[in-house]
This record gives sequence, structure tokens and C-alpha cells, in this order.
Amino acid sequence: MIITIDGPAGTGKSTVAQRVARELGFDFLDTGAMYRSVGLEALRQNIDLEDASQLERLTRDCHIEFNWSTQPPQILLNAQPVESLLRSPEVTRAASYIATVPAVRQLLVQQQQRIGHQRPNLVSEGRDQGSVVFPDAQRKFYLDATPHERAQRRVNQLRQQGKTADVDEVLRQILDRDERDRNRRAGPLVAAPGSTIIDTTHLSLQEVVQEITRMVRAL
Repeated sequence: MIITIDGPAGTGKSTVAQRVARELGFDFLDTGAMYRSVGLEALRQNIDLEDASQLERLTRDCHIEFNWSTQPPQILLNAQPVESLLRSPEVTRAASYIATVPAVRQLLVQQQQRIGHQRPNLVSEGRDQGSVVFPDAQRKFYLDATPHERAQRRVNQLRQQGKTADVDEVLRQILDRDERDRNRRAGPLVAAPGSTIIDTTHLSLQEVVQEITRMVRAL
């Protein structure tokens, strides 16, 4: 069974997907980490984030893989672990631009679909998993929350990592990201047909996980 969990930034998709995968004994695919990995490499190589052709070439040259023996799976970029480098504001911003390039999305979607064939029991998290990558997934979920709640969650996450963060600035970044995600030509952010929409604004992480696992087990 493939389960997709989509939604905008700050809804807790990654953490929810990890917990759901662990509860069900499934693999977890963090597709956002793939875009962030390309973003990290673009920053390392000082590539213009507005240059689609350079970003396509970079994506073709990047070797992205997951170590499925760890929980959650460790992401490797060109054979090097990079998870600790992927959540910085700079990488987040780069990933949001890279994700708007159709050729980049096509390449990463193909990689994600190959993983789906190789790991058939999968919880896949992102923004286009139910709509584009796995349209035939047996269970699709779309998580949402108010922008202010999502900004506060992201700030709390950054502060737990020892980083300074301003709620107003993070809110601005989230609204900008929402605008780009919803209006891009390739794989725009939408609730896929057949998705169960869950508003997480007033729900705890555990409540969201319990609701999703309950519905999956009820199939």
C-alpha cells in the first residue's frame, strides 16, 4: 500500500508521515528532502536559482539516495549524509525556487516513482504526492492549518534547534512559499481527488497520527 500525505509548509507533514510509517511498519519517503538536497548543492555551486537550464543539469548530476536501514531513512547526496544541512532558511528558500522548475520536478518525480516500485509499502510526504507522483495511491491525505499556526510551529522547530527566528518573518516566508507552490505550472499544491483533508490547527501531532492510522487500518 502507498499512502500519500500532502499539504503546505508547516503543517507537520514530515513528522506525521514518519510516525504513521513507524506505526504501520512502512517505509517513509521525505520528498521535500530531495528538493532541499538539490537546493543545497545549488548553493554550494553558486548556481543562479532563476536559471532553469543550470538547475536541470545540476539535478541530473546529483545522486540522491536513501539509507532505508535507518529510521527515518538517512538521505545521502553524492554519497554524503546531508540531513543536518537541509533545514536552514537558505536551503529552504533555494528548494522553494527549485521546486518551480518543471524539468527538475519531472526528474525528481521519476525518482520518487521508482522508489514507490521498489518500496511498495510506503508513506510518501510532499506537495504533489497524491496528485502527480502516486495518483493511484490507496490512501491520500492532505494536511492543512492556518498560516499563523504554521509559522509558529516552524519558529518553535527552529528555536528547538538553537536557531533564532521571528514569527512575522517566517509567516511572510510561508505565505510566499504558498503562493509559489499553488501557482507553479508543474505539480501545483492541491488536495488530490480522493484525499481526506485534515485541518491540524487545533490537533496535536498524536491526534493526527491516530486519525490517519485509524483510517488506513479500516480499509
